[in-house]
Amino acid sequence: MDIKVGDTLVMKKNHPCGSNRWLVLRIGMDFGLRCKGCGRVIMEPRGKAEKSIKAVEREDV
Repeated sequence: MDIKVGDTLVMKKNHPCGSNRWLVLRIGMDFGLRCKGCGRVIMEPRGKAEKSIKAVEREDV
């Protein structure tokens, strides 16, 4: 997948706060993600994160 730092990922399942949008902070073997609803920052293994992505929203500058 072509995911870059600053992209917004729309996930298949909602976070407990109710939001399903995550901002990409870091890319590598793990993804560093920040919930756009509550601001919680998590690290998720790349394989698990890529399976749960529904869409990638990129802001074109």
